[in-house]
Amino acid sequence: MPIVPKSTVSDDHRVKSTRVLLLEDDEMLKAAVKEYLESHFYDVVAVSNGAEGVRAVLKQEFEVIVCDMMMPKLPGDMFYTAIERMRPHLCRRFIFITGHRGNPKINEFIKQVRGTILVKPFRMDELLDAIGIVQVQAATR
Repeated sequence: MPIVPKSTVSDDHRVKSTRVLLLEDDEMLKAAVKEYLESHFYDVVAVSNGAEGVRAVLKQEFEVIVCDMMMPKLPGDMFYTAIERMRPHLCRRFIFITGHRGNPKINEFIKQVRGTILVKPFRMDELLDAIGIVQVQAATR
């Protein structure tokens, strides 16, 4: 079988990568997660708050949304509510992240929406596992 240079392969034959929206206000963590996911062939759009996240969701579709709970402008729960109204099919694609273990408001919200949550600091392989679980759950609902 001949080797075809990448430049001659049509767009129709490229492997579609999973598009992830990452909402995180900590710039170092956001950069680390984005770089890690991209090294595992995910297409990552990273934003710093929920308002930027809403704009991203209006522009394109995402298979997974990794959302920090505590952010300026529009925190995770309010971002989720906005998405629920605009693009309800995306609600089953959320992974929430938080450094506020035991916060009653966050715990009640996660319980109410039956969300997947990772507590900071988390290992990157835990994030990959959570992404896989969310993708399977979204496909079977």
